Order: sequence, then C-alpha cells, then structure tokens
Amino acid sequence: MEELIRDWGYIILFLYSFGGGFLALAVAGVLSFTGELNLYITIAVAASANIIGDQFLFYIARNNKEQAKQMMGKYHNYVTKTENMMIRFGSFAIILQKYIYGIKTLIPLVIGLTTYDTKKFFIFNAIGAVIWAVVVGYLAFTLGETIINAADEFKNYGIVIAIVIILGVSFLLRK
Repeated sequence: MEELIRDWGYIILFLYSFGGGFLALAVAGVLSFTGELNLYITIAVAASANIIGDQFLFYIARNNKEQAKQMMGKYHNYVTKTENMMIRFGSFAIILQKYIYGIKTLIPLVIGLTTYDTKKFFIFNAIGAVIWAVVVGYLAFTLGETIINAADEFKNYGIVIAIVIILGVSFLLRK
C-alpha cells in the first residue's frame, strides 16, 4: 500500500484537486503526517491542480457561453447563490468559493460568462488556491495523529454504520 501511495498519491491528488479536492487534500495531509507523502509537495500539487481546474472552467465559460449556460441551467438555484455571492463579496468570492461545497465549480463558470478581467480572475484564483491548499493541507497534517487514532477506534463501527445505511435505503426503496 505504501508503494502505491508513493507512486500514485500525487497523481491522484492532482486529478482530484483539479475539480475540487478538499477530501483528497485532507487525506494527503494525513498521509504527509505519517511520512507517506511530503507535505510541501502535497500543498503544491493540490494548489496547482486547483488553479488549473478553475482556470479551465473559466475559459470554458468564456469561450463557449451558450454551452456553459446550458450546463448550468439545471443548477439555477446554485447559480443564483453564486451571483449573489459575487455581488456581496466581489473578487473575494473567488477565494471564498474554495471552501463552499455546491458552488465551488460554478463560480469560475459564472465569472467566465461575465466581462470580469481574465488576469484579475487568475490572480484571485491563484491566491485562493494557495491559501486553500496551505490551510487544508496543514490542518490535516497537524490533526494527523488525532484523525488516525479516531479512524482506528471507529473502523469497526464503520461496518455497522454501512449495514444500517444499506438496510435503511433498502427499506425506503421498498415503500
């Protein structure tokens, strides 16, 4: 397992962080605590992938406005929340969105549909991604021992919880 993590850990982190990556970064932070990964490389990989991912979404919307509008059509409520967040917080919303599940991928798309300056978006996107990677990665690293101990303590309960969830879903589907 250690060899697998060393060989593929950063690649998996990069791919996962391209579209968000909060959980992968937290896991990589804990693995950095155990010595399986390097914390500095973990932070750099996650930040880089996150920057590239959001820039990609921004450019998709900027260059394919009709397709982007169609993609976001089914997420009308989230788009409205995203637009309100941009009005309320301005460019700072680009930094904040890194931490908000549900609109993380919409902010770059929504901004791409506007006349927002491309260079300004890149700067705020990069600042946000670096802060996000440092905060989440370092926090997971710092809490590594606590997280590992909790996982060991509750691993047996996980099986029970999974069985209860499966039975609950089965029960609901029968109704």
